[in-house]
Amino acid sequence: MSQPASPETRVVVAYHSGYGHTAVLAEAVGRGAGKAAAQVDLVAVDTITDEQWSLLDTADAVIFGTPTYMGGASAGFHAFAEASSGRYLRGTWADKIAAGFTNSASKSGDKLNTLNFLAAFAAQHHMIWVGLGLAPGWNALQASESDLNRLGFWVGAGAQTPQDGGVETVHEADIATAEHLGARVAAQAAALAAGRAALATA
Repeated sequence: MSQPASPETRVVVAYHSGYGHTAVLAEAVGRGAGKAAAQVDLVAVDTITDEQWSLLDTADAVIFGTPTYMGGASAGFHAFAEASSGRYLRGTWADKIAAGFTNSASKSGDKLNTLNFLAAFAAQHHMIWVGLGLAPGWNALQASESDLNRLGFWVGAGAQTPQDGGVETVHEADIATAEHLGARVAAQAAALAAGRAALATA
């Protein structure tokens, strides 16, 4: 069982949401990190401010989120990724914990392409990627659509909402899976910070 984060652990959820569904998941990720005792900030990357860039720069962990459009991350998220290139050159985010989540209208919807892009983006920043840490759900006769990780992703959290549904149609299991991701990342960030502190004083 994961240990809670320390109150000093700072997690930023940096996301783009086209129609509100991914924002619901971002809030769930943040809620999970908060329940693990982390300090949490949510940053909508299409309206990011200088102050919010600073939040990313000083965070212990950053959890990236984007809808999957046409088999990949949204244009809004790509614009943010490209805008981060100066930080890539300076190594600003190096050795921070990173993770990711995405949503599309179809059960698969090529979400894995998006999650792999987020992992590669984090790797280019020299970040430390944390996967979902859940076995797949809803894959046996006695399994349920209400299982955590009902869509069976490992790299990050994947969600599905109907293309003609409002934000209230985001599936409760996907929301719970997003909360799990937030808590897991907060715990891993706290453990890494504690290890570094112990090494510094050894």
